[in-house]
Amino acid sequence: MFVTRIKLKNWRNFRQADVALRDRTYLIGPNASGKSNFLDVFRFLRDISKPSGGGLQKAVADRRGISKLRCLHNRRDSEVLLELHLSNSPNDEVPDWRYVLGFKSEGKGLQRPIITQEKVWRGNEPEPIIMRPDADDNKDSERLTQTYLEQINANAKFREIAEFFGAINYLHLLPQLLKAGDKIGGNRLEDDPFGQGFLERIANCQPKTRESRLGKIGKALQIAVPQFAEIRFIKDEITGTPHLEALYEHHRPNAGWQREDQFSDGTLRLLGLLWSLFEGDSLLLLEEPELSLNNAIIEQIPVLIQRIQRTAKHRRQIITSTHSESLLSNAGIDGRGVLLLEPGKEGTGIRSANQQELEYLRAGLSVADVLLPKIKPNGAEQLSMF
Repeated sequence: MFVTRIKLKNWRNFRQADVALRDRTYLIGPNASGKSNFLDVFRFLRDISKPSGGGLQKAVADRRGISKLRCLHNRRDSEVLLELHLSNSPNDEVPDWRYVLGFKSEGKGLQRPIITQEKVWRGNEPEPIIMRPDADDNKDSERLTQTYLEQINANAKFREIAEFFGAINYLHLLPQLLKAGDKIGGNRLEDDPFGQGFLERIANCQPKTRESRLGKIGKALQIAVPQFAEIRFIKDEITGTPHLEALYEHHRPNAGWQREDQFSDGTLRLLGLLWSLFEGDSLLLLEEPELSLNNAIIEQIPVLIQRIQRTAKHRRQIITSTHSESLLSNAGIDGRGVLLLEPGKEGTGIRSANQQELEYLRAGLSVADVLLPKIKPNGAEQLSMF
């Protein structure tokens, strides 16, 4: 399934937003413009829907309350509203599903998030199959502290949406946290957003699938990492702790293997990116995949994604946030799939490329040439004065 359109009201930086998404979408914008906050819409819905139990109350609490979610630029309207259109094909003009969730603080007592509206449409049917608040909600207002999305007995009519949201993957692997895993121990954020549990994910994979993926990843690393020869998965004989080990051609024949805590940050980031691309078929969120990587490798990330997806059993949607000139210089990026975040006095605006910009791209210029300069911070050159 694909998210083909998203509408936001009062979500973090975004007072209003309404944009179409493609199967490959790139978010570009200056620092603090809201790229991470835009991606967090999908993580938020995943946290509500996840099979292990989550729900609206916890998803909001994990983000330190509605006051941290609500856009400060809208002083009159306190409702936060999310609307997503979903289809089995990324090019469908009429979505297979529309899901709307609105909520605000109850304004008294515990200041809990209260649902103001939850609606679900299927196909082009004019009437929603779910429309809240309903008669039962009006009789018992406590029901409005929970979405139908999070309730198995209530989402039967649209469980496909709940399962899609619950399976969303996010990658922003921080090599330092992975390397320091033994020291950090059990102090890990829920859902592991920064890759501390990356080795456990590999360990939990079926052995044949794991070996197949590592074999493909090893071939890519042979190209990207000097003298890299082989990668393997092992478990510590005493503790059972999972590890990755790499062998390099320049090592002495019997010098042994290097473990992941000796890998370079760039090697770990690339390894995490490749594994995530092979892992699953749900929506994948990539946050700044270019970090720690060589520019020559960064430029090939869009092509790498396309090649892996061509051989995958199921096509998946990938949304990538970046401000890398090298990545956006790749000629394979479709300019129609780029969203520009533009901060303003009344919050961040978000738009796709206009007709003139698309004409420049069709003429052979890259996204880095045409669109990246549009999000350059005003006065950035003055930093050299300090």
